[in-house]
Amino acid sequence: MQMTIIARYFDTVHQALQKAEETQTPVVQQAAQLTAQRLMAGNILHVFGTGHSHILAEEVFFRAGGLVQVNAILDPALMLHLSASKSTDLERLENYARIVLQRYDLREGDVFLVVSNSGRNAVPIEAALYAREHGLLVIAMTSATAYAALPSRHPSGKKLTDVADIVIDTCVPEGDAALSLPGLEQRFGPLSTILGSALIQAYICAIIETMLKHQVQPRVLISANVDSGQDHSVLFQEYRQRIRHF
Repeated sequence: MQMTIIARYFDTVHQALQKAEETQTPVVQQAAQLTAQRLMAGNILHVFGTGHSHILAEEVFFRAGGLVQVNAILDPALMLHLSASKSTDLERLENYARIVLQRYDLREGDVFLVVSNSGRNAVPIEAALYAREHGLLVIAMTSATAYAALPSRHPSGKKLTDVADIVIDTCVPEGDAALSLPGLEQRFGPLSTILGSALIQAYICAIIETMLKHQVQPRVLISANVDSGQDHSVLFQEYRQRIRHF
């Protein structure tokens, strides 16, 4: 019996998730351990992405079951709701990342997680360089293997994998789309958001576990939509000055 396209997509997702788990668990664990050390010292985790990658910054910010000390770096011009085509142009623009990041409280000892599917556009690369210059641990989440042969769009010629301290490979295929059908030239069925979400949440889970192993109680948010939800204002008070979008 021929698989339906829905079954094919789910099967493709399952296989991709399995590959990501099998190949990336050690590096995700390493990233989580280093991040936990910094959070336990009072530092912040900053998450940044452009285009659809910004979704992962929102995925772990102000999130039920997530950590309080996560700062999402959200620049509307680099997102999609104002102008998708403009955001594509801007993410290739030199020096734009510095303008964005100067408006946020990035400090030495913090962690900077930058998400970019291709890892070749100027803004994510420049953001990583800026963070390293300011003494932050830089973690890249990118489809490193699929885009290894493609050139950088940053003037330095460097790619995101060249300027990060730790690289998590999302295992997303080149072009993101994973399926094809007769009669259609273009591939479809993108994977980057699903794989990225799974990896970034696994990373957060491993941070929480690491903190508990060190007898440090993680500051974890409870949904405001359940009766047992906590008073978020108490949790936010310590970080309100550092996390812009609280």
